Amino acid sequence: MQPFELPDFYMPYPARLNPHVDRARAHTRLWATEMGFFTEQHGKHIWDETDLERHDYGLLCAYTHPDCDGRELDLITDWYVWVFYFDDHFLELFKRTRDTVGAKDYLDRLRAFMPLNDEPMPEPTNPVELGLADLWIRTVPTMSVDWRRRFAETTRALLEESRWELANISAGRIANPIEYIEMRRQVGGAPWSANLVEHAAGAEVPEQLAATRPLEVLRDTFADAVHLRNDLFSYEREVRSEGENANAVLVMERFIGCETQRAANLVNDLLTSRLQQFEHTALTEVPVLFAEHAVDVPEQLAVYAYAKGLQDWQAGGHEWHLRSSRYMNKGGAVAGEGPPLPMGPGVTVARLPRAEPRAEQVRARSFAHTRFEPVGSTPIPDLTVPYQLRLSPLLDSARTTLLEWGCAIGLHEPVPQLGGAPLWTPNDLRQFDFALCSAGMDPDATAEELDNSAAWLAWGTYLDDYYPQVFGRRRDLAGAQAQTRRFQQFMPLDDSATPVAVNAMERGLADLWRRSASDLNAAQRYSLNTSVMNLVEGCLWEVANDVVDRIPDPVDYIEMRRRTFGSDLTKTMSRLSHGDLVPPEVYRAQTLRDLENTATDYATLLNDLYSYQKETEYEGDLHNGVRVMRTFFECGRDEAVTMVNDLMTARIEQFDRIATAELPALYDESELDAAARAALDRRVVELRDWMAAIAHWHERSGRYIEEELDARYRFGASHAARPSLTDLLRPSGLGTGAVRIDGLFVPSGESVVPR
Repeated sequence: MQPFELPDFYMPYPARLNPHVDRARAHTRLWATEMGFFTEQHGKHIWDETDLERHDYGLLCAYTHPDCDGRELDLITDWYVWVFYFDDHFLELFKRTRDTVGAKDYLDRLRAFMPLNDEPMPEPTNPVELGLADLWIRTVPTMSVDWRRRFAETTRALLEESRWELANISAGRIANPIEYIEMRRQVGGAPWSANLVEHAAGAEVPEQLAATRPLEVLRDTFADAVHLRNDLFSYEREVRSEGENANAVLVMERFIGCETQRAANLVNDLLTSRLQQFEHTALTEVPVLFAEHAVDVPEQLAVYAYAKGLQDWQAGGHEWHLRSSRYMNKGGAVAGEGPPLPMGPGVTVARLPRAEPRAEQVRARSFAHTRFEPVGSTPIPDLTVPYQLRLSPLLDSARTTLLEWGCAIGLHEPVPQLGGAPLWTPNDLRQFDFALCSAGMDPDATAEELDNSAAWLAWGTYLDDYYPQVFGRRRDLAGAQAQTRRFQQFMPLDDSATPVAVNAMERGLADLWRRSASDLNAAQRYSLNTSVMNLVEGCLWEVANDVVDRIPDPVDYIEMRRRTFGSDLTKTMSRLSHGDLVPPEVYRAQTLRDLENTATDYATLLNDLYSYQKETEYEGDLHNGVRVMRTFFECGRDEAVTMVNDLMTARIEQFDRIATAELPALYDESELDAAARAALDRRVVELRDWMAAIAHWHERSGRYIEEELDARYRFGASHAARPSLTDLLRPSGLGTGAVRIDGLFVPSGESVVPR
């Protein structure tokens, strides 16, 4: 009996079969024999020829790369045979024996077989090393150094997946959902597959675009969809037969506390949502990216060929999962029986995907909603705040200085787009009490450092209020983009002059940049500039969602929320204070990224609990974790609040595990000296202070108290008003943009609700 019935999958692209499939099968059989894949390894049986025949990786690659020539298909198929052999080889030699020390040595050696230039390789000692050496030499000569670097990184990450899984198996631990999605993407095979799509399509992504959000979203949504689909098909083999616990269905089952069938259906909903995010990005964000970067036609065609290759992979990978003996594939919506797909011109018309009602429901629920909802005061659950609060003795002085700074740069000046009303009054700035938050985040700071910290918090929050209330409410994406570009001019990387500031945001940034960057070198200024722009671009992302009335899916929300919360800015400021004690490559290590992200997610989700009423009832904001959970899981407020709190608890537990177990292991692996270890230990203390301060600030700040919200938004405040009749009548949801008339719903001079 299967543990669950496969759900109805959303697959909008028709699968096609490469005509060179038989050639690839024959070639890879000979290649696997030459590499020694069918020989016994340390007394263990890994594969024989019947295993290769049954799994039919030639068919997988013919489905996932339908347009490449025979020689390229041979190469791609050999890569996939190598990857799957490695997975089974590692299972038998290390996972089953729980040999973590031997696993590390085994994986470390493989790195030497992926040189970026002409460095010599060591002598292979097993079939995995021999296969990798052969494939690397056959693959990289036609690609740039940038592509080689990216491919080597994703290959190393794919190999490290086995080590992460082994650590979890040994500890008997199942990852929390956020950790699982991130680690599966970082160390799973799909980012590696995306690199091979570039090779097979002969369409290398331009280096200047590879790290932009739209291209990262295409890659990441592709990866998430591939991994989630694989988890659905492989649950029976991995969880029941192999004892693995790195499977999304199992993660969902344990986290939600539900039966396996419901967990599988929820994973399929997330898979559907990630595919639809891919489409949304390809159709709406990529063209804007081309315009912003003035991308020439050949490079545009390369990006579109890459996107098409990712779509082909999705369709072909799904078809192969339905047919391969490696997976659970009986009783699904498509049984996978019968001969392979026909080949030749015009045959795809016979295989056009059908619309699935559930998939369209998943798409529609992100757009079908009411902006302003009377949700009432949010019941705050018992929160896990395990760290002791410390407050700076300079708090009162910082409060006074911040109020003076806010007046000096014009935080209370009239905003023309708000009908001449200010976004914040002096009383708002006093009630928000950002100095209290800074006093907890930096309890040992000097007076100057504390003043700077409080000013950065005030500036970032003003920005976070300004973008949705000025640009988002008016659907003014062009205005938001223009303002975003102007911010760059107020953060020169050299000593060049800045333009004249025309609003409080620009004046505030110019002042803060002058105070914060004056003693930094070029590399440090660039790092600070990047972190500020991450915050601004996160706000721009929110405006883009406001334009189409879209509530993001949980994965997109969690990742972008880190930007809109401004956590990257505080991380960078802290890192700069450590000087050059820690090597840059250590800061890029996954362990440190996880340490920072777990703390950030705890803080952002906590903020969502406190701000849910403010954003949903008073502001009509779509970007809140409680609202995102309500929408995705189709549940009530209280259940969504519980889910958010459970995620916070899971992330804080993960933070503690990283700090006490994984970080010391990183110290030893990286051979850090005492000064570097002390700097990173200090970073752990700083993050604990940061989380404790944010939790304390939310309890004390007047920004979220219902009585203060009523006073600010409803009962005659000079700068704000209750949502107007036009706001309440404004249609929202799927398709309403076609009937909205800007002049009716945002009349000139109308006072809108500041966030």
